[in-house]
Amino acid sequence: QVQLVESGGGLVQAGGSLRLSCAASGLTFSNHAMGWFRQAPGKEREFVAAISWSGGIRNYADSVKGRFTISRDKAKNTVYLQMNSLKPDDTAIYYCAARMGGMSVTTKPNYWGQGTQVTVSS
Repeated sequence: QVQLVESGGGLVQAGGSLRLSCAASGLTFSNHAMGWFRQAPGKEREFVAAISWSGGIRNYADSVKGRFTISRDKAKNTVYLQMNSLKPDDTAIYYCAARMGGMSVTTKPNYWGQGTQVTVSS
C-alpha cells in the first residue's frame, strides 16, 4: 500500500520560510518522480514543483520559481519543498504526489498524500 505522508506545514508571516517533507512508503522511491501541488480555498489544485526519479530534472510553476526548491533524499525515501520569501498567495493545502517513471507527475500523478496546511499571514 502506497503512502505519502506530508509534514512541515504551519503558520508563517509573509517573507518567512517553511520546509515541507513527504515521506514515501510502499513504492520503489528510486524509480518514481515526485511532485508538490497546492489547493487554495475556492481554487483548483495546481502544480507547484516536481523532481525526476534521479533528481536531475526539476520543474517549477512560474509563480514559485526562484523562491521554492524541491529536493529528494533517496536514503530517507523523502521529498522536500523548501519555501522561501513566502507570500499570502502561497496559502493553501500542499499535497505530495508520485508517479513512476518520467515527469508526467506534473500532470498525472498516480499517488497523492493527504496534504498539509500552509498559511502565510500578511
